[in-house]
Amino acid sequence: MDWKVLTLTFGMLFLAELGDKTQLAVFTMAARTKAPWPVFLGGSAAMVLVTLLGSFVGGYITNYVPVKYISIAAGILFLGFGVMILYQSLSSTD
Repeated sequence: MDWKVLTLTFGMLFLAELGDKTQLAVFTMAARTKAPWPVFLGGSAAMVLVTLLGSFVGGYITNYVPVKYISIAAGILFLGFGVMILYQSLSSTD
């Protein structure tokens, strides 16, 4: 077990997920249902599955595509989503 990779991954994801739409959705669901434990368990299971898919698909794809190109594609996707969100927020204020 590479503890450095584990702690780096934990730290990056913990900070990245604070205040994001997933956390807000879980907060809203727990407030609406007044059932924090089922919401916690369902949200945790979903995050585990998403992370499992991401890590194994990412490991598989690196057999065929260099990490450099995967990083570039991820950056372009993030920028694209950011522009889309910015455009939607600007057009909704009119």
